[in-house]
Amino acid sequence: MSSKQTGPIASFVRFVVCGGGTGIASSAALVQLSGTMSMAVANAIVTVLSTLLANELHSRITFGNGRASLQVHLQSSGTAAVCYLFTTAAMLVLDAVAANPGALTEQAVYLSASGLAGVGRFVVLRIFVFARPKAAEPAETAAPALVAAKNPVAAPVFARTEVAVAA
Repeated sequence: MSSKQTGPIASFVRFVVCGGGTGIASSAALVQLSGTMSMAVANAIVTVLSTLLANELHSRITFGNGRASLQVHLQSSGTAAVCYLFTTAAMLVLDAVAANPGALTEQAVYLSASGLAGVGRFVVLRIFVFARPKAAEPAETAAPALVAAKNPVAAPVFARTEVAVAA
């Protein structure tokens, strides 16, 4: 992957492919593990491992930042936890407002909430978690030094001290 960040549409497509692929693999792993242990334990194991895998894929493929650091894993996992809470809340609201929702209604609510949560997660990951620091423009960093060198009186106190010592 190139070191420069690509546009949001291409990143979003990679986000969906990586997340979707991880989801499909997780589903298969859950089925396999649930035959040998309780569903709750199997789900916990699959959730942790698939989140770590998705974080790594998003870092390397979706956003092209290379290997994910511990901080990135923690932040990205936090966004996944918020998505879980959002989808759970949507399902709880559905249960509170509909006495007996059908399977189609439940799936529509869950998938809608998952989609909204996924878009929100993508935005947070792109802007905050995987954002690359912008390089400082040379004119911005050099300008105060040039002003201080040409006019020591206009320079900040620390710059005047350095100019006076240098002179």
